[in-house]
Amino acid sequence: MPDASDAKADSTTGLTNAGPPWWVRNVRALPDYQLSVEFVDGTVGEANLQLMIFADTAGVFEALRDRTLFEQAFVDYGAVTWPNGLDLAPDAMYDVIRDGGVFTPE
Repeated sequence: MPDASDAKADSTTGLTNAGPPWWVRNVRALPDYQLSVEFVDGTVGEANLQLMIFADTAGVFEALRDRTLFEQAFVDYGAVTWPNGLDLAPDAMYDVIRDGGVFTPE
């Protein structure tokens, strides 16, 4: 097993390449309430959150209709997170993206 000191740190998040493959390493906001995400194992894809954010049942995610807040997405302990405390569970997003899809929660 590789020594943890050999793992390369990601300057954006402070995470190392060690950890579950479904941890998000990097996130970037895109137009139309989409995110570009990169996972620890190198899997890259998109999450389209528009339907979820603008649904009648958006609940707490309604706050992300504020584009300025949406664009402040960052990675905290492997999850996409926003300054108001909202986050997305990365494992379901990873499974969909790894299988070649776009993660689109409703």
